[in-house]
Amino acid sequence: MQIYLDYSATTPPRSKVVSYVNQILREEWGNPSSLHQWGQRAAMTMEIARTQVASLINANDPESVIFTSGGTEADNLAILGVARQYDTPQHLIISRVEHPAISEPVRYLEGLGWEVTRLPVNRQGIINPLDLKPAIQSNTVLISIIHGQSEVGTVQPIEELGNIAHAHGILFHTDAVQSAGRVTIDVQRLPIDLLSLSAHKIYGIQGAGALYVRNGLKIEPLLLGGGQEGKTRSGTQAVGMIAGFGLAAELAATEMIAESSRLIGLRDRLFDLMANCPYLVPTGDRLYRLPHHVSFVINYPFETDKTEKVTGKMIVRQMNLAGIAISAGSACHSGKLSPSPILLAMGYSEKEALRGIRLTLGIETTLEDIDWTAMVLKQVLNRLMPKLAIVN
Repeated sequence: MQIYLDYSATTPPRSKVVSYVNQILREEWGNPSSLHQWGQRAAMTMEIARTQVASLINANDPESVIFTSGGTEADNLAILGVARQYDTPQHLIISRVEHPAISEPVRYLEGLGWEVTRLPVNRQGIINPLDLKPAIQSNTVLISIIHGQSEVGTVQPIEELGNIAHAHGILFHTDAVQSAGRVTIDVQRLPIDLLSLSAHKIYGIQGAGALYVRNGLKIEPLLLGGGQEGKTRSGTQAVGMIAGFGLAAELAATEMIAESSRLIGLRDRLFDLMANCPYLVPTGDRLYRLPHHVSFVINYPFETDKTEKVTGKMIVRQMNLAGIAISAGSACHSGKLSPSPILLAMGYSEKEALRGIRLTLGIETTLEDIDWTAMVLKQVLNRLMPKLAIVN
């Protein structure tokens, strides 16, 4: 039995998306900047996709969507695109649970003399909005807070945080790569100036993403060249992948309410099935949580020489041998045996921060998959900790 439960790392492209992308690659392969009919057909394909992606977040102007190579580039464009407007270093605010696509460009700016405040989170990974206001300085120019945390599933109080930013005249960005297409995001209602998206998190194809830029806001480009994407992101656009992104966004928007409800049921069932396991402690907030996301820290009442060696990566390998794909914390850190900075920020010890696991669900996940996974995970844990073999 093969079960894929790593949808936060990437999603399998929908068959409709693959078919459509293949069609575009065969028929609309022109350069969208060209004036002849081949180029203009490609340009029209892109504008259809732009409208579809804009509709996913209820952006009223499709031109506010800037296509990128993925979520990482969108995050970098947001952070550095704002920063490059200033001749001297300023101050910006992020959280302690940001994705590396945010924390690393911020660290780069720090090396150039920028001041950075990293807001703390509680044990569930949530930022207290009361911590934001006193962190604001006279030279604060940007606040960037992740929407849905990829490692522990917590959804932040974005509206409250964004309102505080706007009350002080500060730009607000959110990385919504994990949230878009899974929870409703309305940029006309929410106080969001910049928002990052990724195709392959919503059953599109890897290599396409987007940055929403509120109307009237200008940011500096990272790439200089032909001035594509409204002179914000130069380079000939990947028309096929962008077209697939558009279709994936349209399908996600159409199915989101029903699919999110289904996933919440499966998510909560998995949490409930593992509730009697003495080795697992749920991480993240159970209420303010991504609908598809389950995560734990492996915990023991006491340690032995054998259990000392158990890590989240070890559990991932054992589950893989059983035909089940899960993740050890953030997918971007899964190749390194180092404590999760997200779990450390939430107050877990270094040992506990090596023992995080994540199971994320998607459109192909069934009730039978959840029940089988729970049984196998308990067996794996019992095998690794035989002295505590009391899981039913």
